[in-house]
Amino acid sequence: MKKALLEKINNKTATVGIIGMGYVGLPLALEFAEKGFLTIGFDIDEKKIPLLNSGSSYINHIKADKIKKVVDSKKFFATTDFSKLTETDAIIICVPTPLNEHREPDMTYIENSGKVIAKYLKAGQFVALESSTYPGTTEEILQPLFEEAPIIQGSGKNNFTVGKDFYLAFSPEREDPNNLKYSTATIPKVVGGVTPDCLEIALSLYNHVIIQTVPVSSPRAAEATKLLENIYRSINIALVNELKMVFERMDIDVWEVVDAAATKPFGFQAFYPGPGLGGHCIPIDPFYLTWKAREYDINTKFIELAGEINTFMPYYVIEKAAEVLNKNKKSLNGSKILILGAAYKKDIDDMRESPSLKLIELLREKGAVVDYNDPFVPKLPQTRKYNYEMESVELTEKNLKSYDLILLSTDHTKYDYKFISENSNLILDTRNAFEKAGIKNSKIYKG
Repeated sequence: MKKALLEKINNKTATVGIIGMGYVGLPLALEFAEKGFLTIGFDIDEKKIPLLNSGSSYINHIKADKIKKVVDSKKFFATTDFSKLTETDAIIICVPTPLNEHREPDMTYIENSGKVIAKYLKAGQFVALESSTYPGTTEEILQPLFEEAPIIQGSGKNNFTVGKDFYLAFSPEREDPNNLKYSTATIPKVVGGVTPDCLEIALSLYNHVIIQTVPVSSPRAAEATKLLENIYRSINIALVNELKMVFERMDIDVWEVVDAAATKPFGFQAFYPGPGLGGHCIPIDPFYLTWKAREYDINTKFIELAGEINTFMPYYVIEKAAEVLNKNKKSLNGSKILILGAAYKKDIDDMRESPSLKLIELLREKGAVVDYNDPFVPKLPQTRKYNYEMESVELTEKNLKSYDLILLSTDHTKYDYKFISENSNLILDTRNAFEKAGIKNSKIYKG
């Protein structure tokens, strides 16, 4: 079976199925389709399917013409019909792994995907998990589901053995939306197989679409690699966030200090403070490891402290907003505040874990009247926690002047910072965006 699957992969007659047509799954599906593999995109969201099959995009940085090209070439189509998994040779899982209200991993999406695959699993298929998760997920959740599947398509057996009847691996996604320097295909990819044969097949498949694969000894090592990457960022962002609060008391500009330190050609990498962490990975991934570490009687104090600091940052911004208004003889209660930027980082439409959503909640709790503007997010989408039903306010001279405070949360490059500064009463800048644009005046405060 391994030989037959490798032949299909190498001559590109293998069909690839990708579960989850979001920020990770869709660009990966497009790469496989562009490289000549028939690719099927699976998603439970029925609204996405007709858009994809008509060559349209619902993600700002993924252009419609790229989708239309592979749809027209008959190399890609999307469906909600998971029975079509039987038509695939390789299945890649790209579904969310959020945290629950207790900051513990919510494995619902992975478990549900695994159960559906187990229902349609057939002899000789390859399955890879790309969702960020804790070490052990692939072998502890997916492997038993597949090995214990009651009906195995086309095998004549009642169950499967990994590495013989099916192949299983973990390869963490490394997407960075709207990164103009790196794309799905040009970011090296870590791969860990359950068995040597699983790894061989995984490398063979990914080598067709990724510039470099990095094999590791096991899925657990690959899962841990993803966590290390994001814990590293979380801890360093927490460090500069804490330094921002310390340096402010000392009347020292943290952005000036970081930029100066960054001139050192070795031993330092610049990280910058902000209003809180956003995106699917950095705010969430560290807690996967802290949760799993408890199973081994280890308290990950360093990681948890970084999480506490980063979680506190929206509260710090609200304190700064109240302070700025108070200096100008205004109260936060009753003030009109416009938040600039709803996406979690600049120049994208991704709202996952955006600190702007928390800022809206906290400002409203303090009695402020809150609006927002974002050129990439015309209407705030419903999330697992928030459903604001708010629409982006136009940045006109009249509108800007009507707000007591402009709070910059996301530093989109589309913003005309000069125009905003000229027509605003007060500005709280959490990204140092106005100074970067060469604008300094007494009504702009750093937060």
